[in-house]
Amino acid sequence: MEFERTIEPVIERISKGFPVLLLTGMRQIGKSWIMEHLGGKSRKYVSLDDLKARALAKSDPQRFIEENPPPVIIDEVQYAPELFTYIKIYADKNRKEGLFWLTGSQKYHLMKGIRESLAGRVAILNMLGFSYKEIIKKPKESVPFLPSLDLAKKNPSSKPLTSPELFQKVWQGSFPRIITNKNAMEARKIFYDSYIQTYIERDVKDFYNIDNALNFYNFLVAVSARTGQLVNYSDLARDVHIDLRTAKLWLEILERSGIVQLLYPYSSNIAKRTIKTPKLYFLDTGLASYLCSWDSADALRNGAQSGAMLETYAFAEILKSYWHNGDKPNIYFYRDTDQKEVDFVIERNMTLYPIEVKKTANPGSDDYKSFNNISVFKKPIGTGTVICLYGKTASIDKNVISVPIWEI
Repeated sequence: MEFERTIEPVIERISKGFPVLLLTGMRQIGKSWIMEHLGGKSRKYVSLDDLKARALAKSDPQRFIEENPPPVIIDEVQYAPELFTYIKIYADKNRKEGLFWLTGSQKYHLMKGIRESLAGRVAILNMLGFSYKEIIKKPKESVPFLPSLDLAKKNPSSKPLTSPELFQKVWQGSFPRIITNKNAMEARKIFYDSYIQTYIERDVKDFYNIDNALNFYNFLVAVSARTGQLVNYSDLARDVHIDLRTAKLWLEILERSGIVQLLYPYSSNIAKRTIKTPKLYFLDTGLASYLCSWDSADALRNGAQSGAMLETYAFAEILKSYWHNGDKPNIYFYRDTDQKEVDFVIERNMTLYPIEVKKTANPGSDDYKSFNNISVFKKPIGTGTVICLYGKTASIDKNVISVPIWEI
């Protein structure tokens, strides 16, 4: 991999303050590569995908640590939660920083073990696939996205993209294996076929004992078709011919695996009319496009799902700008019972920043008229943003800017 990641210096910096560092995220996004790359020759690397190593970690975790002493990288650590107690014992005894670097792709199992054993001793970082700024090899220019009038005064970090070029990025996705492959388009179908098969066969069956792989695959497809929409468990259950309880469990599994993220509505006691149902977003638009059978970027761009997929892409880029900098966004959406909606609302320092995502290169007042809806919360409203296809960041009203989606 020839691409530097924004999160690399964050890992090194935060590791100096904790004995254990955990890097989480879906499979195949480059967690192992980053850890090995940063660890170099100073850290031993062991993967629990290796069945022999996994067996030892589960049956005799103390001996496993003796045979793999810190500083060490333990990959896919969720396979052996038995290790957590012994990692705690080792960390407490030696009282050094940066002893264990862990990675994992099943957040539920990881968080459960950490809450019980490693609380106060572990720093947790979330990671996604490549951000656009990482793809254009400007990872240091990626900062947590927060709307500001000052953004309109800054020089652009990249050249403008045409609509076809942008949707090529959306359709392609952010997995390193595809981005770094010279024959990426030829490898795309093979990669996603393999990814889905591996995910279902390894993670879903191993962790959740789901035997009906075909039904779960159909559920995955149904969820991908609803990215950017409010969660409707009844519709999902009906479309896949499963019961409501199973639909809720399976969506939870997708969230635990880092495949999707649920976005919750901003609310307070002041605004009792706001809805409580979350929206769901796939965290990789390439995977979602593949599952939805969009055979080309042009087909996606001209299809009925183009707006929802563009919104999904923008959401993932915002998350990356925070997560890859070791930060956490307080991001929500707004929608009330009168169907008044704002795509995203970021809360920072008690101020609300409204954001709309529009498939337009000519944003106008209709694209941000919804921003006034969040005044119901009686909190300061910061700079509003229309994320769109206009070629540069620009001020379009007194306290509203437009930002090209590739500048997030």
